[in-house]
Formats: sequence, structure tokens, C-alpha cells
Amino acid sequence: MNILIKNARLVNEGEVGEGDLLIRDGRIERIGGEIPAEGAEVIDAAGRVLMPGMIDDQVHFREPGVTHKADIASESKAALAGGITSFFDMPNTRPQTVTLEALEDKFRLAAGRAWGNFAFYLGGTNDNIEEIRRLAPGQTCGVKVFMGASTGNMLVDDPATLEAIFRDCPTLIATHCEDTPTILANEARYREQYGEQIPMRFHPAIRSEEACWKSSSMAVDLARRHGTRLHVLHLTTARELALFEAGPLEDKRITAEACVHHLYFSDADYAALGSQIKCNPAIKTAEDRAALRAALAEDRLDVIATDHAPHTWEEKQDPSYFKAPAGLPLVQHALCMALELVHDGVLALPQLVHKVAHAPARLFGIRERGFLREGYHADLVLVDLEAPQTVRREDVLYKCGWSPLEGRTLRSSVIATFVNGELKYDRGRFLGGPNGARLEFTAD
Repeated sequence: MNILIKNARLVNEGEVGEGDLLIRDGRIERIGGEIPAEGAEVIDAAGRVLMPGMIDDQVHFREPGVTHKADIASESKAALAGGITSFFDMPNTRPQTVTLEALEDKFRLAAGRAWGNFAFYLGGTNDNIEEIRRLAPGQTCGVKVFMGASTGNMLVDDPATLEAIFRDCPTLIATHCEDTPTILANEARYREQYGEQIPMRFHPAIRSEEACWKSSSMAVDLARRHGTRLHVLHLTTARELALFEAGPLEDKRITAEACVHHLYFSDADYAALGSQIKCNPAIKTAEDRAALRAALAEDRLDVIATDHAPHTWEEKQDPSYFKAPAGLPLVQHALCMALELVHDGVLALPQLVHKVAHAPARLFGIRERGFLREGYHADLVLVDLEAPQTVRREDVLYKCGWSPLEGRTLRSSVIATFVNGELKYDRGRFLGGPNGARLEFTAD
């Protein structure tokens, strides 16, 4: 299918301009002022924003093994409504993605079922260093290391193993940074006072600033000593920001991200939402949130992602602090949550596009995606900045069936999403079937 998008407000590589964009055979063939239709289907953007699709470098789509919560098909479909055209899925599934065989099995699971383009992290453990060494550069997005409490064997806390991973990993390492001994000590202290029913407002005190700092500072130290390409996921505290340099992405080997929920909520929201916003690392103070937003503006933080991690409503309602699982469903409203930063004057629109599309494409070395460039794959999102939406449960697309944003109004709406040159989402309707492709990465 050939598509001509006319009268768009094109946002790309620091520039905003008016013009048309022609898609032919899945790729962007031409970008210009007045492009003739020449038999293409014409879509009138009517002055709305046309930008590269969001690349979400951190999701938990729960497949294989935990598909009562979510699966690749259901969550990637919801992600299209959120402006996400590519995603990287995490390895803490059942079975865990900690061998190259399991990694390739996940790619086979996604083929023909994913509505967006996909990649999967290989997970690090205390005993799979040989699998990590065997990973070919360019085979996938990177290796995920949980340097904090996680499921089963995926907590990597052996110092010798961490040294080996940071020294020998042939790809980027992405880390979850929280110090487990600090968390366990905090849990014990609050359990003495409250038992199993610790009020949820104490979650950021248990998953504390100190726990985050100890782990993230260790990761940065390891990366500096070994020259590792390190990406620290979902920062939550002002203190940690001192570990990262402000400046252009191209000058860095150590980068970091913020997630939409940490940029949107604060600890004041626990009173109303409780376990609905329980996540790891925890949503912290309004002051921490303000610091994260400022760090994005000064290019100290490089990427905006989601860490989409759905659980069923029933699981989330468990009254025990320790049994209510951590994680939020987020992809359906991800881009519009991020665009709140533009409405609030925190980021200019080109800066926002850089954080959600250009930066992850460059950071991970994704081939021919993440930009409005002639010859690139046509992964695009059409956004109306003047069309507010109120989130309602009946409109939620996740398999888990709920959103922590219910009743809240976002000031933008995703109008249409294109994946590999095909219009797949159009004003609430999904067209055809999934056509997501395996992402390709440069080997350097």
C-alpha cells in the first residue's frame, strides 16, 4: 500500500515544519512541501503532528508463562493506541529468557502476532555468563541485569559475576538498580510496626532513595572501570542524577532513562491509588519528579519509556503489602502521558520526539527506524495536541482490563499509528492484522 500523508506538522531531528510524507512499499519514499498523490491513498493530517513512532525500550508483556495477565498480541495492540511502534520485552518470563535458545523462542512467539516491531533482552543471572558471552552483537537489543530484588535466579548479586558481565558482555547492558539488603532491612523495620498490612504510602521508603543510589552507583562504577555500554533503566530519585552527564547522546557510553509514571505521579498519589501505582523502583516525591523532568530537559536523562508491567485487578487488590504485586499497565497512554511534559512547558516538542524515538534508536543502534527520513521504515504516529481524552475503564485495551489513569484527562490524543508503512490504528479502530517485524541492530 502507498500512502500520502498531506498537510502534516512534521516533527523530526530538532525541527518542526509543514509538509507531506509519502509512504511506498513500507518505507518513507519522500518528504516535502507538496507531493503529488500518484495513485496513493491520501490521508489529510489537517495540521496535526506527524512524528516517528515511540520506541519503548522496557516492557513486560508476560509471555511466555504468565499470559493470564498479558501477552504479546494483546499488549502490542494496546501499545499502538499509545503511539508505540516498537518495543523491547524483558526476560523475567516463565521460562526466563536466560539462554540463547529461549531468546530465539521468544522471537518465534512474536512473529505474526506482534502489532509493533519487537526485540527481547537476554537476561543475566549468577550462572549464565557463558550464554552472555555467546550473544552475537546485533542479535538483539542487549542484556538485562537485575541489580536488585527480582524473580528467582534473576537477581545478580555475586560480585565476581557482575564483574564478568560488565567486562565481557558483547552488547549494551540495561540495569534495574535497587540494593536488596537495604530493601530487606527496610521491610523488616516496617513489618515490625505494621505486620503484613504496611500502608502503601511507605513503599517509597522501603524501596528507598538509598537503595536506588547504592545499586545505580555500583553499576556506573562497574561500567566506568570496564568501558561498558551501560543504560540504567527507570531512574526515580534526584540523588541518582549526579551519576550521569548532561549533554549529547553521541558523547556517552553511560545513559539513563525515566519512565512515564515516574514523570506523572508522585508519592501524594498513594493515598488515592494505593497498590495501583505500586511499582519497582517506587514512585517517589514530587521533588524527585521535578528533578527527573529537569534532567530530561538538560539531556542528563536520555530516554522516556514505560516499564509496562500489567497484573490483574484481583492481584493488585490483595490487602497485604507484600503480596500485592508491583507494576503498572501503561503502554496504551504512553505517548500522551509523555506529551504532558510539552503541555507543561518542560520539553519542547522536538525534545520530546528525541526522547521517545530518536534517542532509543541511536542508543540501541536500531537500523533505519526512529526518524522521519527518506528510505527509513515508515513507523509513524499522528497526534492531535488539541484533543483531550479522559481515560475510562471501558476503553482500556490491556488484557488485565484496568489503568491507573482512570478518570484522569490527558491533553493529547493519538489519532493514527503506522507500522512498516501500514495504517494499523485509526481513531480507535485497528485495521487488518499484526505486521510487526523483528528489529535489526547494528553490531558496533
